[in-house]
Amino acid sequence: MFSVELRLSARDLVPADLASCGWSGSEHHLAGVAKQLARVRLGEVDYLAVCPVTDIPVAKGGVDYLVKRGVGTLWQLAVHPALQSCGIGTFLVGAAEQRIRARGLRHAELGVEESNPRARVLYERLGYAAYDRQPDAWDEQAPDGSVRRYETMCTLMRKDLS
Repeated sequence: MFSVELRLSARDLVPADLASCGWSGSEHHLAGVAKQLARVRLGEVDYLAVCPVTDIPVAKGGVDYLVKRGVGTLWQLAVHPALQSCGIGTFLVGAAEQRIRARGLRHAELGVEESNPRARVLYERLGYAAYDRQPDAWDEQAPDGSVRRYETMCTLMRKDLS
């Protein structure tokens, strides 16, 4: 049996990273992430990249500070599919929580699709508790390149960071 140790760091995602983040979504999704990076400069969000020593992102995700007053809302969390279940998602959420605390906030929230039970188990293990449900929707790019509206139901979860 072999084991591999990954040395990870979290840093700001920058526009130059998007070319190596195709694993996280379509061109349409990455164009949306690029728009969110403009909000980083305004202080409205943090957008993180988790990288091994190669400094190429293997996970990414944002924290939006405008969704709810006094709360950091985690969103667009993704780990490279080949590296899921290796602790990288846990590392990403921890880094996001550090950013929230650094702003003096004591609560983190997120929405997890009800069709994604693995993610919900992770968030529960990390101390998030469900408190509500709500529909969500966004545009996504189909394999043929067309853009369509994706609709889903999400469980809303929160964690006290104090």
